[in-house]
Amino acid sequence: MTDANALLLALAIPTVTMFLIAASGSRPNIRDGISVTASIATFAVVLRLLESVMAGARPSVTLVEVMPGLVINFSIEPLGMLFATVASGLWIVTAIYSIGYMRGAHEKKQTRFYICFALAIAAALAIAFSGNLFTLFIFYEVLTLSTYPLVAHKETPEARAGARVYLGILMTTSILFLLVAVIWTWNLTGTMEFRAGGILEGNIDPVYVPFLLALFAFGIGKAALMPFHRWLPAAMVAPTPVSALLHAVAVVKAGVFTMLKVGTYIFGVGFLGRTGASEWLVWLAAATILIASIVALTKDDLKARLAYSTVSQLSYITLGMALANQMGIIGGSMHIVMHAMGKITLFMCAGAIYVAAHKTKVSELDGLGRKMPLTFIAFTIASLSIIGLPPFGGAWSKWYLLLSAADAGQLVIIGVLMLSSLLNVAYLLSIPARAFFAPPRGQMAHSLGAAASPSKGWEEAPLFCLVPICLTALGCIVLFFAIGGIYEYLLSIPILPETAP
Repeated sequence: MTDANALLLALAIPTVTMFLIAASGSRPNIRDGISVTASIATFAVVLRLLESVMAGARPSVTLVEVMPGLVINFSIEPLGMLFATVASGLWIVTAIYSIGYMRGAHEKKQTRFYICFALAIAAALAIAFSGNLFTLFIFYEVLTLSTYPLVAHKETPEARAGARVYLGILMTTSILFLLVAVIWTWNLTGTMEFRAGGILEGNIDPVYVPFLLALFAFGIGKAALMPFHRWLPAAMVAPTPVSALLHAVAVVKAGVFTMLKVGTYIFGVGFLGRTGASEWLVWLAAATILIASIVALTKDDLKARLAYSTVSQLSYITLGMALANQMGIIGGSMHIVMHAMGKITLFMCAGAIYVAAHKTKVSELDGLGRKMPLTFIAFTIASLSIIGLPPFGGAWSKWYLLLSAADAGQLVIIGVLMLSSLLNVAYLLSIPARAFFAPPRGQMAHSLGAAASPSKGWEEAPLFCLVPICLTALGCIVLFFAIGGIYEYLLSIPILPETAP
């Protein structure tokens, strides 16, 4: 199989899966089996492409030319390959987890859920493989529309209201800002192609570069920069597998991936550094990191606390791009992987707690760790990774972001990153601390009366929930020791313009 055919197959599998799921909706076991099988098949094809990209191949396929110079093109480079590997790999654990959660929580309209989920994965992979801004913009919108029914899945007034906020903010920012930025770029350069070193240098007056960057930064609403972040906590009305999709697998990662892609291949890291056009974005990202962390501290709802944690963590990646040096791109790219593994674990733990104990508030978790030790051990591991402590993967991405800030001479930003980690400790580790060490109180004391009794035993979530949680928690540790290969791979992201032979 050629690389081009493998690229198309990676996009085709989740797309065809939608129709297979729809056809098997009356047979849940077959439907769920199709979802898991498709996720494994997609990941296998993506790994095949990863091998080629690591060997230096850059497969490209043009589907259709809309008009001269405007084509739907898929082309793989190292940064897109990284995002595709994360999205397709985590689809497997999310597909398995969804079986346990959706059945354990007795969710309705599960067939629609799996159809939209497969479409979202297809859109995420299309974004990862986009060869130009036009293609990326189209599938960026497809991803928004495909996840709207997932956010509104419960069909309660709260779910519909949250979904309206979700759709309203993401569509408004993309049309008012991102679309304008795309058109402006095309008008300036005559192309939308992603190129090493960027396409804007020599085609735009440096005075206007910060304004174009602002259109991109705020137009990429999925990156959740303040003040366009409210869609993310609003979307927490969705079932937990959807939260995992939003926070780790596809949606927010599509946002920060797009931010890195635009900074690297449209503006160019060197051009941003020489013009100082991204200086303002450094401070906005830093403010978002700290403000969202402080807000997370105030949230008693577990998923809301994790949502604001995501808002904060996403801005680490935006910060990496805005610092405009190679260490920033490496640190930001690495954080896509590390945050995805940690945050999907945290959200799956939150869902397991809901399925097994029907608890959604942090204040309700006192003593629950004695009944659900595996879940809360996994939560602790993922929290330590998000905080950035070794031997967990998140330590490396934060380390390289610190190096980036030092290279840029941004000592204040080093302080911001360190303060943020302390805030992470406060709003994340307090959760397993309560679960393991706080005595049950009130109604919890009654329901957990024999929590420590051997005869009572553990009351973990269903196995289909528990196994993915343990796998991703283990992944947080494995990533720490796999850093050598990851770092070498990220060095292949082209920062400088290609030189003629």
